[in-house]
Amino acid sequence: MSEKPSHDHHHHHILWPRKITRRFCACLLIFTFIILLTILLVWASLQPQKPTFTLQDATIFNLNVTAPNVISTTLQITVNSHNPNSKIGIYYDTMEVYAAYHHQQITYPTVIPPVYQGHRDDNVWSPFIYGTTVPVAPYNGLSLSQDQANGAIAMVIRLNGRVKWKVGNFVSGRYHLHVSCPAYIPIGNSKNTGIVIGNAIKYQLSQTCSVNV
Repeated sequence: MSEKPSHDHHHHHILWPRKITRRFCACLLIFTFIILLTILLVWASLQPQKPTFTLQDATIFNLNVTAPNVISTTLQITVNSHNPNSKIGIYYDTMEVYAAYHHQQITYPTVIPPVYQGHRDDNVWSPFIYGTTVPVAPYNGLSLSQDQANGAIAMVIRLNGRVKWKVGNFVSGRYHLHVSCPAYIPIGNSKNTGIVIGNAIKYQLSQTCSVNV
């Protein structure tokens, strides 16, 4: 008469795969933790710095108040971006630029093509931004006319987008980038007429922008 397998023997066979699974999961968690800790330590030691931006110039083709609450604008700007990091590259993604006057957008957003910026490299963008018969608050139209008569207009050039950091082969997730460049343009100022280029006037600005990442 044959003996039946004991209950303990059967229970041992059930527990063995569970032990292997638990050990595998524990090893995987430890390995993942070590990798993440290493990336964090490397990231902290590199001390990434946000890029700097400078609004170099603005060329005005058109800036008219066609009605008290309607503004038409056409201009080309030159913006310089500098990566101050010696070991970190920057991917610029989904960048848009537009002009604002008294906290109100007066041009349509212009898309800047994605680009990679190497260690301590510079990128220069010269996009055209424009807005045709853009409705604004009536007081902004009157204010712009007054500023033109006084010989200076204070606009703000804004760049919004996303950036990714590259350290070796590691590329981070996306971070929001907000750049604000004050553009004090002496349009109509007899003491600073700018440089006439065809039917436009170019003004040298060299104004530092604020950057938030």
